[in-house]
Amino acid sequence: MSTKVQALNNLKLGVKLNLILIIVFIIIVGINGIILSQILQQNAERDITSKAALLIEAMGSVRDYTSAQINPELAPRLETEEQFLPQTVPGYSAREVFENLRKREQYKEFFYKEATLNPTNLRDKADKFESTIVNEFRQQSQLTELSGFRSFPGGDIFYVARPIAITKEACLRCHSTPDAAPKSQLTTYGSENGFGWKMNEIVGAKIVSVPASKILSSARQLQGLVIGILAAGCILAIVILNLFLKLAIIQPITQMSQWSKLVSTGAAEAEFKHESKDEIGILANSLNRLKVSLDMAMEMLKQPPDQA
Repeated sequence: MSTKVQALNNLKLGVKLNLILIIVFIIIVGINGIILSQILQQNAERDITSKAALLIEAMGSVRDYTSAQINPELAPRLETEEQFLPQTVPGYSAREVFENLRKREQYKEFFYKEATLNPTNLRDKADKFESTIVNEFRQQSQLTELSGFRSFPGGDIFYVARPIAITKEACLRCHSTPDAAPKSQLTTYGSENGFGWKMNEIVGAKIVSVPASKILSSARQLQGLVIGILAAGCILAIVILNLFLKLAIIQPITQMSQWSKLVSTGAAEAEFKHESKDEIGILANSLNRLKVSLDMAMEMLKQPPDQA
C-alpha cells in the first residue's frame, strides 16, 4: 500500500489532476447514464401504454356500437340468410375496424385480437400465451386489466389485455347450444365450436399489441446521444482545466523553480516577475523577499570580520 501511495505522490500535478477528473467524469457519466436510462425507459413504457390503452378503448367503443345499433338491425336476418352475418358480432366489427387501421403504414405492426378459449370463428382461437392471460382473468374475477411485454422473433411487443365476459342473455343465443343457434351460424361455422358458454363467464380477452422495439430503441439512441453530449462536455472541461492548470499554475511554478536554481548559484540578478495577485503571485513575492534576504546575508558574509 505504501508503494502505491509513494508512486502516487511521485506523479506530477497535472497527472494527478487528470486522474481525479477522469474518476469524477466516469462517476458522473455512470450515475447520469443509470438515471437517464430509467427515466427514458419509464417514458417509453408510458408512451407505449398510452397508445395501447387508447386503441383498446377505441375497440371497446366499436363493440358497444355494434352491440347497440348494428346487431338489433341485422339479428332478424340470421334465421333467413343462408350464410351467417358476422357483422352482427361486436368482436368481428372491432377486429375488422382494426385491420383497416393496420393498412396505414404507422399502424401496420399493431395487432388486435379477441383471444377466446372456445371461439366460433377459429381465427379468434387463443394461443398458449393468450390462454394463460384468459385463465388468469378467469381465476381472478376482480382483475380488469393485464399488461406487459411479449417477445417475438421480430422484436418485443407491449400488450394490454382486458377480459371478455358474457353479460347479456342475447349473447347466449349463438353460444349456449347448437340447437339454440341460428341456422346460418351452423351452416357457416358448424356445430363443434363456440358453444357451452355461460352467463357471467369470462370466455376470452381483448388484447391490443403495440410494437415496443422501435420505441425502446429510440429511447436508447436518445440515451446514447445525451451521454455522448455529456461526455463531450466533460472532455472539453478537462481540456480547459488542463490548459488553465498549465498556464496559471504549472508554467509559473516551473519558471519559479528554474529561477530558484539560478538564485541558489548567484546567477539571478533580477526579481521573479509575476503580475497576478493570486496564490501564485503571493508565492512569487515570497520568493523575491527570500532572494533579498539571501542577498543581504551573502553581503554580510563577504564583509571582513572586523567590519561585521
